[in-house]
Formats: sequence, C-alpha cells, structure tokens
Amino acid sequence: MSMPPLASGPDGPDALRPYLDTVLGALAAGGRARGGPLPAGGPEAVAARVVAALGDVLPDEGDPDALRALVHALAEGAADPADPLCAAHLHCPPLAVAAAADLAVSALNPSLDSWDQAPAASVLEAEVTRALALEIGLADALVTTGGTEANQLALLLAREAHGGSVRLVCGANAHHSLPRAAWLLGLPEPVVVPAPNGTLDPAALDDALTALSGPLLVAATAGTTDAGLIDPLPEIAALCATHGTRLHIDAAYGGGLVLSDRHRGKLAGLEAADTVTLDLHKLGWQPVAAGLLAVARPRELAVLHQSADYLNADDDTDAGLPDLLGRSARTTRRPDVLKVAVTLKTLGRSGLAALVDQVCARARDFAALVQDDPAFELYDRPVISTVLFRPAGAADDTVAAVRRRLLHEGLAVLGRARLEGRLWLKATLLNPRTQSDELAHLLKLVAELTREGTLG
Repeated sequence: MSMPPLASGPDGPDALRPYLDTVLGALAAGGRARGGPLPAGGPEAVAARVVAALGDVLPDEGDPDALRALVHALAEGAADPADPLCAAHLHCPPLAVAAAADLAVSALNPSLDSWDQAPAASVLEAEVTRALALEIGLADALVTTGGTEANQLALLLAREAHGGSVRLVCGANAHHSLPRAAWLLGLPEPVVVPAPNGTLDPAALDDALTALSGPLLVAATAGTTDAGLIDPLPEIAALCATHGTRLHIDAAYGGGLVLSDRHRGKLAGLEAADTVTLDLHKLGWQPVAAGLLAVARPRELAVLHQSADYLNADDDTDAGLPDLLGRSARTTRRPDVLKVAVTLKTLGRSGLAALVDQVCARARDFAALVQDDPAFELYDRPVISTVLFRPAGAADDTVAAVRRRLLHEGLAVLGRARLEGRLWLKATLLNPRTQSDELAHLLKLVAELTREGTLG
C-alpha cells in the first residue's frame, strides 16, 4: 500500500487539490439532499443516515470513497447557518475567506505552545490580539475557544489578582458559563442580582455591593444569549469604581458592535472593564472557534506562566526565543487568529461594519413584521439582532410544540427563551444575506402550524 499524501510540505498543495474537489462536490450534493435549513425527520432519521454512511468505523481495509461519503452525510445532516430560516442560535454563517484561511491552518498545523512550532503564527497572534484589544479600549487579549473559556479565564485572573479568592456578582441574565466557572475554580457561591426586563438592575447591584465584603468581581453582559440585551454598562462601571470592585464584561455576542460606527455607542462603558469576553464566531462571521479575552493590564497574564524545559527553557528565552506558554491555559493550540486576521484585512472596518449594520437592520425589519401582524406578539424591539416573538394567545406548550415541529420537518430553526414567565420563539439573525420576504415566510410557517394546533 502506498503512503497517503501529506497536507503540507512541497507536495502538499498538489495533494490537497483533488481532495478539495471531492469535499466541495460532497458539500454541494449534501446540501441539495437536505433541501432546507436542517434535515427532516428528527434525531432518529438523521442518526440512521449517518450510521449508514459511516458503516464500520475502523474497517480492515480502507475505503477510498470515505471522504466523499462522510462529508456528504455531514452536509445532508447539518443545520446550515447560511440558510435564512436557520436563525435559532448565535451560530453564524462563516465568511468564505475565513474558511479558506482556516484550511491553511489545518494544512500547516502550527501549534502555539512553542515558537519553533509556530514562528509566523506567534507573531500574527500577538499583533492581531493587541490590535483588537485596543479597539475596545483595553491593552491586550488572549485567543480562546469561545466565551466559556474566556469567562473562566476572567474569573481566574480576578481570583489571582485578589490573592487566591474572589466572589462573583452577576445578574440573573448572565451566561451559564460564569457561575460554572466559579464552581470549577472553587470560588464562593456567586451572588445573583435581579435582572428585571432582562438586564442587570444597577440599584440592586449597588445594594449588593454595599452589603458584601471581601474581594468581588462584577460580571455584566453586553448581548444576552436569550434576547440580545445589553446591561447598563456605564452605570455598572461607575458603581464598580465607587465600590472599588473589579469588572468583567461578557461581550461574547455584542462585542462585534464595536466594528460599526452606527452601533458601537451601545457598548459605552466597555473600556472601563478589567476584562472583556469577545466571540468573533458570533457577530464576526468566523468559523468556530474565534474567542478572545481582552485585558486592561497585561501584567496580570503572568499568572498563566508555566515552565517546561522542552517548550520554554530559560536559556532559550534568554537567547530571544518567545515564550508562548503564558498566552493560554491550554498547551497545544491551533492559530485560530489567522482567519480573523485575514477577515479584518480583507473586509476592513467598512466591510465588517456593513455586515453588522445589515443584520441589525434586518432584525428591526423582522420585529416590525411581527408587530404589524395581529397573529403575533413581539417581546420588544431588538437591541442587536435577536427578536423574541410568539403566536398571540398561544399557550407555552403550543409555542414549544410549534418549534419542535419546524425542526422535525426541516422547515426552520428557531430558538426558545423564557422571559417574564413566558416561552418565546427566538430568531437570532446573523446572516447578512437574509431578505425580508424570507422572514415573512418564516412567520407564515409559524402561523400555519399554530393554527393546526400542533401538540406533539
């Protein structure tokens, strides 16, 4: 048996070309077979198709058609975020140029745990992360796998800055990764502050900070997962300054607004934070993963430093080889920053701002459609690009059943959110190509299923 070709090296590009043709053909064919935003038939039907395509996971003899068959199965069974009716989650359709850049990373396979594994990538990461941190008024940033890792690192830095212990104070609207990070880090039980109308209440926060003692970390949110709401950041920052309390802002969703002159004012107060979470695989159109934790004081990152002679020996660093182990809590890391750098350079500020402005405008259009239709109830006007709505007069059970029916039949992907004791359908609009008539069709589908009185 001949040796299989490698993706890098002098023959790598030529070896990849036929595989790329296979993958692109299978993606197209699988998408046509799916025929909509997600596969029809529900979990059992999808599982049956995947298992049939997979067959023997580790056969005695290899199958030269495996790449085509399994990519086809993945595409046929995917929820396609580029479909206008796939609008449930903070799950963006990635830009083609970003996905192409990601291919280069996969082929070259650098690892950012030592300079000799990623000479150019380490420079690229340092330059791009610093530039993005400065964009929001902070000093430096670490690349993370997403908001969950970034939030955990923020709590870790806060704990170490306070000598080994800190108590999290967050709104009832905070992302679940924050209290989970407190648990993982062995911190005291978080103090949860009321969030009426979906945003943290500054008066209640003031009361909590006045009553509490010891080192505290306030976590605010710029773009809640359920409704895309932004906490009153300037007021929260002022309270933290008054009480001498550290501030973290989870802007995993809303951070992308900083790219738009029209919308960046919604993030006023971001620059006052000690740490900020950003996710460019949300409102940045990057393939997963593209998270960041920005920091105001880079010296605090020293707590992440580790020594491993085979990676960052003292004599090597003294001789000028960069030490990368303090840039993450992980060891092996792929340079996810390349796709970000390529996107920033290719589209520029104006191109990215146009995408941000477009999805925000489309969300306002959809909210207007809902508000003008007596068959529906709108939760509120969107702050970013999330719209919550529900069939007027429907019971929560019916709302949930309509959503599941849309999923089971492969018609549309809508999320769900429970606010003020009621269940809402959630449309998170991250596709800049979505048109108003497609959103009107989405409403029509929901209305038809509601009239049918779906119960299953």
